[in-house]
Amino acid sequence: MPYATASDGIRLHYDVFGRRDGEAVLLIQGLGTDSRGWALQRRAIGDHYRGIVFDNRGVGRSDKPVGDYDLRQMAEDALAVLDAAGFESAHVIGASMGGVIAQIIAVGHPERVRSLILACTGCRHLSWRRELLEDWAAVAQAQGMRSFATRNLRWLVGSRSLRRFWPAFGVLTTIAISAPSQSFVSQVHAILDMDDDLRLLLPTVTAPTLVLVGSQDILTPQADAEEIVELIPGAELAVVQGGAHGFMVENFATFNRLLLDFLACASAEQEDHVPGIERRANRA
Repeated sequence: MPYATASDGIRLHYDVFGRRDGEAVLLIQGLGTDSRGWALQRRAIGDHYRGIVFDNRGVGRSDKPVGDYDLRQMAEDALAVLDAAGFESAHVIGASMGGVIAQIIAVGHPERVRSLILACTGCRHLSWRRELLEDWAAVAQAQGMRSFATRNLRWLVGSRSLRRFWPAFGVLTTIAISAPSQSFVSQVHAILDMDDDLRLLLPTVTAPTLVLVGSQDILTPQADAEEIVELIPGAELAVVQGGAHGFMVENFATFNRLLLDFLACASAEQEDHVPGIERRANRA
């Protein structure tokens, strides 16, 4: 069972899968969610790439320290996992809070990011979302994670799917309540403590970037995705019709297709910039 060690000694559980000769793809999950949140992406990515998934500090089989968490430290955690897996760089995919962590990596460590995919995420605080997260932390702390998940699943799943497929989303509830309430609250506070410096630095991102959003996402709506696209030079936007915040589960086939199409283009673009490959192309 592989573990990476963070700069402060925290152990981070990770798993490597897929093609041994494939380019590395690092996947970073969101608030309160462990690496099981990528279950429906593993086969699609593994058929073509070398995937790395891990549990953020506070969830899954990673350590769950008591006290304050920091998103910049969690970005360093992700890089520690990449190091432990033996890769200097990777295509980086981040969802929700993981999308913010991925942005921090792309801004602070551009040499580690081959391409960037940001799903259901934002780059700054909005007053209503800050109030919502504060309420989430209060409910989790006072009433526990099961109460939090029961009350707030509607923020993650589209209303139509919630009515039609309620039993199928039991897996989301299980994942959502698996984190201890103190770890969940610490992750929430890490998000709330994020300042505006990240947003101001997004124009410096050099990696090819795709921003994904569901048309029914009410937690990080399309306007959040559009703002990121406007800030990152050359970034592309893809809107998944009918998708909500958890669209990597709810609309996984479309989500996976968009991932693979973008990764293929990003990989081809990088190969075109390798001198040896350019010379062979010219001779042809």
